[in-house]
Amino acid sequence: MIRFDRVFKRYPNGREALAELSFELATGEMSFLTGHSGAGKSTVLKLIALLERPTRGQVVIHGCNTSTLRRGAIPAFRRQVGVVFQDHRLLDDRPVYDNVALPLAIAGMRRREMDKRVRAALDQVALLGKERMFPLELSAGEQQRVGIARAVITKPPVLIADEPTGNLDPDLALEVMNLFRRFNSVGVTVMVATHDVHLLDRFPVRRIHIEQGRLASNPDVAA
Repeated sequence: MIRFDRVFKRYPNGREALAELSFELATGEMSFLTGHSGAGKSTVLKLIALLERPTRGQVVIHGCNTSTLRRGAIPAFRRQVGVVFQDHRLLDDRPVYDNVALPLAIAGMRRREMDKRVRAALDQVALLGKERMFPLELSAGEQQRVGIARAVITKPPVLIADEPTGNLDPDLALEVMNLFRRFNSVGVTVMVATHDVHLLDRFPVRRIHIEQGRLASNPDVAA
């Protein structure tokens, strides 16, 4: 579950990114986060992933109020939220295996269990057998799928993505979005920030539309 309750976010430079933003996404629901560039979409995702904290208001993720979370508890919290970036953010000097296994290695998981998790994650994104390849040897779509495998390796209940198809052609974009629908179908709460009108038309899920940091009239579509 994702809940924003009258959330304000003001950055140190004085820019107000969000103003009294309230919405709720139910457990196991999937939605598109829409709005023009600069509307506040990336800030919403940063607050969900606890890369930022709200200036005022409450952000509750999977039952946890992020405003009251102690610093020492942040790493464990972040393993509950899978994050997919538009630019992949892969380590080009490390093979696919190391990129996908990174969250588990940081958590200190044993190698045998890590091997099982990596193989399962790569199988889910149809990349099993490419563990030893390097990111630059892969296509753009395959690189994005590596990023998705890394995001789901910890089996998070929440998965968010910031313009994950922005650098992909329409066929690859559709392939990536079908992966998100697949994870959602097994109970993962999914939020995808996008302005791709073709994807919005192809996937009739709820839309949360923001303008200038506020919830706007929703062009809401239910699955």
